[in-house]
Amino acid sequence: MKLLLDFLPILLFFGAYKLWGIYVGTAVLMAATCVQMAVIYVLDKKLTTMHKATLALILIFGALTLILQDERFIKWKPTVLYVAMAVALAVALWGFRKNFLQIMLGSQLTLPDFVWHRLTIAWIGYCLFMAAINGYVAAYFSTDAWANFKLWGYVFPIAFIIGQGVYVARHLKDEPGAELPPGGST
Repeated sequence: MKLLLDFLPILLFFGAYKLWGIYVGTAVLMAATCVQMAVIYVLDKKLTTMHKATLALILIFGALTLILQDERFIKWKPTVLYVAMAVALAVALWGFRKNFLQIMLGSQLTLPDFVWHRLTIAWIGYCLFMAAINGYVAAYFSTDAWANFKLWGYVFPIAFIIGQGVYVARHLKDEPGAELPPGGST
């Protein structure tokens, strides 16, 4: 359910774009993201900073796209979001000596500090990569090619998340009481 909720706005955008064009697709994306955030708020009783930033950028860049009838705004929104994420993570990590990933997820995952540090660096690199690739496609390809990239480009975050899961799994600390019984086997 959560995975569908995460991908629903982009799927609806893609469908509306294919049927009615970029401007209807943008309006659908804006509406679907508002609904998505409302559902997340109802389920979690809060929106994370990332949710708020995503919603704000979609509404701002979407409104500029519709008002100015200029598709470049919606095409560059992902690049702006990814750069902002990379800068926020980097400034927090190296400027303020705070690890946002550990602060946000530390209560859910028990990992050594060096793993949190590596994960944050990986996220910074991933965000810069995604910003660059979206910027390249937005600048040098047609809107149709960009929309296809937005849909099929989800292979990048999925691969990144799977890679993170594999890396994190190796470093998860055992939960208390999970020791092996005497004799060493179960």
